[in-house]
Amino acid sequence: MKIKIGISNRHVHLTKETYEVLFPGKEIEKRNDLNQVGEFASTDTVDLMYNGKTIEHVRIVGPFRNYNQVELLGSDLELLGLDAPTRRSGNLDNTPGITICTPSASVTLDKGVIRSERHVHVPTSKEVELDLHERDIVRLYNDTISFDAFVKVSDNGYFEVHIDKDEAKEYGLESGEEVNLEKCGK
Repeated sequence: MKIKIGISNRHVHLTKETYEVLFPGKEIEKRNDLNQVGEFASTDTVDLMYNGKTIEHVRIVGPFRNYNQVELLGSDLELLGLDAPTRRSGNLDNTPGITICTPSASVTLDKGVIRSERHVHVPTSKEVELDLHERDIVRLYNDTISFDAFVKVSDNGYFEVHIDKDEAKEYGLESGEEVNLEKCGK
């Protein structure tokens, strides 16, 4: 079967409490909706600091979560000299921290930095029809590339594979481009 590519850049998920420290008296504003139903890119950005180095203007993705998470690219981790694991969103045990800054405040996290693992979003309503279930392994390929990813089933899912900007560059893929999907197993 065919599936579209979605490319993710570095971004930050925040709790409401952390957002209020970083942006006192401000409500979060939507810049645009994302393909995953209910998620959006905020108009707000933050700077990330680690080891004396800074990555500026990192987008906040809403809505608020019950944990803070910073998703970086492999090239970002290299730039910062940060050893963060490739993980599924929300799996933050034994991950490094980072300092998040705005012009008015900063918050230092003791954990929460990951590189997001490649994954295929599958809407719960299509799980049986597509025979793609939570944590299944799939192979994505075209005439020139092949790589594996995990399936992520969710109510707000939009059938799409998510890779980060570094992976897109490595594989020569563009957002919206279609690749073949083949189920490999668990």
